[in-house]
Amino acid sequence: MGSCCSVRIKAESPLHNGVNSTCGNKDGNDLSSSSRKVPSVSVPQTPWTDLLAKLYICLDSGVNSTCGNKDGNDLSSSSRKLPSVSVPQTPRTEGEIIQSSNLKSFSFNELKTATRNFRPDSVLGEGGFGCVFKGWIDEDSFAAAKPGTGMIIAVKRLNQEGIQGHKEWLAEINYLGQLHHPNLVKLIGYCLEDDHRLLVYEFMARGSLENHLFRRASYVQPLSWNHRMKIALGAAKGIAFLHSDSVKVIYRDVKTSNILLDSNYDVKLSDFGLAKDGPENDRSHVSTRVMGTYGYAAPEYMITGHLTAKSDVYSYGVVLLEMLSGKRAIDKNRPNREHNLVNWAKPYLSSKRKVIEVLDARIEGQYPLAAALKAANLANQCLSLDPKFRPSMNAVVRILEQLQDSEDIGRSQNEHLQISTRNSASNGPKPSGISANGSLH
Repeated sequence: MGSCCSVRIKAESPLHNGVNSTCGNKDGNDLSSSSRKVPSVSVPQTPWTDLLAKLYICLDSGVNSTCGNKDGNDLSSSSRKLPSVSVPQTPRTEGEIIQSSNLKSFSFNELKTATRNFRPDSVLGEGGFGCVFKGWIDEDSFAAAKPGTGMIIAVKRLNQEGIQGHKEWLAEINYLGQLHHPNLVKLIGYCLEDDHRLLVYEFMARGSLENHLFRRASYVQPLSWNHRMKIALGAAKGIAFLHSDSVKVIYRDVKTSNILLDSNYDVKLSDFGLAKDGPENDRSHVSTRVMGTYGYAAPEYMITGHLTAKSDVYSYGVVLLEMLSGKRAIDKNRPNREHNLVNWAKPYLSSKRKVIEVLDARIEGQYPLAAALKAANLANQCLSLDPKFRPSMNAVVRILEQLQDSEDIGRSQNEHLQISTRNSASNGPKPSGISANGSLH
């Protein structure tokens, strides 16, 4: 790449830390991504590794951010592009919601009652969309119920002055209203009344993967290796479903804050405001403005704006690396060379001797080294600079299933060995020359 041109990328910084917050608690289920506009950055086109390093330096030092969040910079603008087929240019009415979606239309008063008038102590989280509140509804009628009775829900309320708006709200409805899979969050309904825009989801008892990996409590009780691999597989299955021939949707926002967990640590992908219909016919990609979160976005997408399913695979590789390492994708509190997790960790991932440097020390001893090496190698493949060398999400699912099966067999054999050892010890040593039944031999 000897020619020289410039690449302009718009970046935004998340507000997950609650700057100018009106919601309160930030440790719950944040069902939306958030962002703040910052200046665009021009970067000379060089080989990708150099380009990404320079881009990171620009974003790291050249943006006068007041957010304080360490999990990366949103690369989207506030007017995010939506699917061309199902979302009109200027959506304003309920008629633009795809009628085939099997969703409940709530009144504002119903949701006001369900959340106890949107009380501050009902807040689960906050994002660019607005605040997420905990509420209760009857399981059968979906009418508002008293706290502690019926079904728990998460109600996301659009902030009229927030970054996201009606378009994102509508995209969420039109995707989650039609797409159903065990690893996608269930959208129960919505409210469109006057200027009120709300979304009603199933409640995720264990919050986000981000919370379990990086929040303060994670250092006291870190997420176990088995749970991490279960989550990795669940997220992969959800993305593979989106990429399937019958769906063909590019998620475009794979990151730890969008991976929610139920009480059994089962994965539910959330926040489809950035989702995009995949390329049709013989087209290889979708051309679009660069949107997503810095640190997760695929390098070729950042450079060209060409979006493919392999863009999601790269982002998934970043998440898998975060799970293996226990480190954020971007963290300026780390030493300079470790600010960008992928740039720092990638040389270690394919080395049997060096990969231990990357693995989360908090769960040392919980995993077979062979399994850790396979997971690290998978992350390395997903993070290939050339999209052609990244596996499909179906292939990722197969590899993780094989890894889980081999670990289950290993645990079963180990348990059998331990039981056999205990039984031998309980029987005690037999006197020489006497059989177990007491006879001489």
